[in-house]
Amino acid sequence: MTAGTTTAGRRIPGEQGTWVFLLGDMLVFAAFFATFMVERSKAPEVFDAARKTLHVNIGLVNTLVLLTSSLFVVAAIGGLRTGARAIAARALVIAAGCGVVFVALKVTEYVLLVRDGHTAGVNHFYLYYFILTGLHMLHVCIGIVVLAAMMTQTRRTELSATRLAVIEGGGCFWHLVDLLWIVLFPLLYLVS
Repeated sequence: MTAGTTTAGRRIPGEQGTWVFLLGDMLVFAAFFATFMVERSKAPEVFDAARKTLHVNIGLVNTLVLLTSSLFVVAAIGGLRTGARAIAARALVIAAGCGVVFVALKVTEYVLLVRDGHTAGVNHFYLYYFILTGLHMLHVCIGIVVLAAMMTQTRRTELSATRLAVIEGGGCFWHLVDLLWIVLFPLLYLVS
């Protein structure tokens, strides 16, 4: 059995270093989530009132956009593995486009909140909201760049196992971005 192999013919996608980075990133967000929960337990009425000012429809659409983008990343990696480069390229363009839509909707929501006077200085809910969603949006922006880098690989006629592992790592990063939002959306928008 070789490194990264779980059973004959099966292996963990990406490189080991990618998983160390992703785990570290998840731990940072877990610390933020825990801190948010502690602060919420100290002032549940304030947090609940502030939560109700968020634009749930925008958050829901953003959730669907990121889930759709992850589906296209899966299709792209499958296309790269099987040599369907044109399918992989189109899927990555759509996935990156979904990332751009997410950012545009998030910026729109920020503008609406600030216009209504709901800024990070109003209370702890908004402080955590802007920190958590801003950090997540930074990850989305980095992910769009990663997807663009993955697109450059669709022009290659051959992909070495190492290069494919790097591409898979990029896909795993994008899935982490999606996973983080799947936790953030209910935590910020739905849980009272």
